[in-house]
Amino acid sequence: MDITNVEQAQIAEDAGAVAVMVLDKLPYDIRQQGGVARTASLKVIEEILNHVTIPVMAKCRIGHTYEAKVLQEAGVDMVDESEVLTPADEERFIWKWDFTTPFVNGCRDLGEALRRITEGASMIRTKGEPGTGNVAEAVKHVRVLNNEVRRLRGIYESGDKQELLRISRELKVSLELAEETARLGRLPVVNFAAGGIATPADAALMMTLGCDGVFVGSGIFKADDPRERARSVVVAVTYYDDPKVVAEAQKMVDERKSMMGTGTKELPLRMQERGVNV
Repeated sequence: MDITNVEQAQIAEDAGAVAVMVLDKLPYDIRQQGGVARTASLKVIEEILNHVTIPVMAKCRIGHTYEAKVLQEAGVDMVDESEVLTPADEERFIWKWDFTTPFVNGCRDLGEALRRITEGASMIRTKGEPGTGNVAEAVKHVRVLNNEVRRLRGIYESGDKQELLRISRELKVSLELAEETARLGRLPVVNFAAGGIATPADAALMMTLGCDGVFVGSGIFKADDPRERARSVVVAVTYYDDPKVVAEAQKMVDERKSMMGTGTKELPLRMQERGVNV
């Protein structure tokens, strides 16, 4: 869960979240306030590291190698090289193999995911549109990724190595990584859903689409019932394959207290598009 202070970190931990992500501002506020969004204050990160027992993650700007080094030095458990913050490099992501702290990166399709894994990402989150409370973009990108993996798997099973090589060139990744993904029938690292998830049903939907977990951003702490909503989302993710339990989780929250959703088609800033051509 995205958090900005110790109090929110405690709410997330009490709710059963498996990790927190520290930001200076929640994605909704970054979108509203504009300006350059950077990594959170190290003082705040250290306060949270000293307060909670669950893993603490923090975001750095795309391509900002030194911001990532600072976060590693601070002792965070994972670095998110995130399009939510203002990119520092328009042409390069961080070469993550040089770090001992694991990284997570976002993707909108299979090519993006595999290129980030080539750079050393240990975990992928399929992008939605952050700070909108609208799950539509997250759904679209998970479906794109799933369809591309199925296509790759089909080519692998056909034994057509020449076509597999062609697809790997199309994706701009090595044949070996494309072949491993095809053999597994999924990404070779865990894949979480992220962006626009605001309700327990949203979270359960993303799990049924094959995600390994869910990142919840503004949907918790921009709602009027963060404690109940945080707990309900954890329940929905844990028991996503049982509609009766998810329905009980949905009863824990009131739609009138949900964050205001935003349409994504006409947004002046589409965070998901930052760094997508690299």
